[in-house]
Amino acid sequence: LHKRDSIMNDLHLPQTPNTPAVTTDLATGVVTMAGDSYPENPFEFFQPLIDWIDGFLHRQSGPLSLVLDLVYLNTSSIRAMMDIFDRMEEAHRAGAKVSVRWSYDPENERVGELAEEFRDDCTFPFLIEPRF
Repeated sequence: LHKRDSIMNDLHLPQTPNTPAVTTDLATGVVTMAGDSYPENPFEFFQPLIDWIDGFLHRQSGPLSLVLDLVYLNTSSIRAMMDIFDRMEEAHRAGAKVSVRWSYDPENERVGELAEEFRDDCTFPFLIEPRF
């Protein structure tokens, strides 16, 4: 049985002091992430999410939407997010509907700037909104 043939399960990862809450919804194609991201083992934390996104993009015809409310990201989390956005960009160029909506605290300028840096590398809809 290939990994691709296995049934995709949604992810429900609770927020911890150093990892964001992550929820995926296969039915709607919505992935939400909220909180701080500086996991001790970034590969272990992000790989299931990257695998889920890959699986979704390869098998679903519906849109994929990331809804982010990330407060702090360390360097390895930034790399993982770049990976995710690269996959979304590739899918977008192949005709898939993908989008990102990133809310952030306007007092946390660094996250706003980071979101803008990510957006600069993407051609798909990427909304950045300060939350009040």
